[in-house]
Amino acid sequence: MAPPPATIAQIHERFPAVAFAGTPGIQQFNAQQTTLGAAVSCRGIGLHSGAELAMRLLPAAVDTGVVFIRTDIADRDEASIPALFGSVCDVTLSTKIGNSHGHVVGTIEHLLAALAGMRVDNVIVEIDGPEVPIMDGSAQPFVDLMHSVGIVELDAVRRALRVKKPVRVSQGDSYCELLPEDGCVFEAEIDFQSGAIGRQAYQLDLMAENFDVDVAGARTFCMLHQVEAMHSAGLALGGSIENAILVDGDVVMNEEGLRSPKEFVQHKLLDAIGDLYLLGLPMIGRYRGHKSGHALHNKLLHALFLEADAFELVNLSGADKILAAE
Repeated sequence: MAPPPATIAQIHERFPAVAFAGTPGIQQFNAQQTTLGAAVSCRGIGLHSGAELAMRLLPAAVDTGVVFIRTDIADRDEASIPALFGSVCDVTLSTKIGNSHGHVVGTIEHLLAALAGMRVDNVIVEIDGPEVPIMDGSAQPFVDLMHSVGIVELDAVRRALRVKKPVRVSQGDSYCELLPEDGCVFEAEIDFQSGAIGRQAYQLDLMAENFDVDVAGARTFCMLHQVEAMHSAGLALGGSIENAILVDGDVVMNEEGLRSPKEFVQHKLLDAIGDLYLLGLPMIGRYRGHKSGHALHNKLLHALFLEADAFELVNLSGADKILAAE
């Protein structure tokens, strides 16, 4: 059994792309690879570490994918961590990736969701510590950073992973699955005993629409009774009502309340979008999750790559014109 691809180059080598004209909905997706128009930076605290962190997003070349570089590590090669599902090393309350040298970067899912939603294929993420800043607990600050420098097209065909047959993983009454779909649809449902949350469902097509502002701005949340246990485990040390929704029983404790009536499930959808961008490519298919989370998302991507006939890599619409111009 082959190990998961460790780089974008390995994905392309192992799974050659085929031509795919697609549908009108798919044609709205970029036909060329993209990157940022310029470098952009931010500072903030780590949700779990509580440390002050500096992060810089840099334009990157064709087929780079998303690569994290720990700038506090002297050897740049040792400091490099590709944002791919095979790099995931921990899924406790967030998604953490690491490399063979033992270096890690955690809480990457909100940034990856912003990159997926903004359709950014290639970027170098320089960071001076082991965690992405939590900012306000959503992806919106990262979306705003990208808007400030713009997204530019590169002279190369954009590829996508197209789901050809259903793949599903489950644990208890929680599950998530990938299904064939002419779009990039994310569908999530949650069910909490708290009256403040309850049962909620939400759906978004990243291919047919701009990144939903309610999803991009949806903040992470936690229950008050869980906070002490998380602190005892060395987690959520940087968490506060400035970067999370805090729920006590049936009450939202944040004075400003919710940003949208379905902010809780919209954040779960945000996490799923970020976790699935660890495919290393945009997806043509449908994600459906019921009470799912980071651990099941990683399990789902591993399960997908174990079934060679469950997916294919495709050149997106317009590829023939790009190839002719090269």
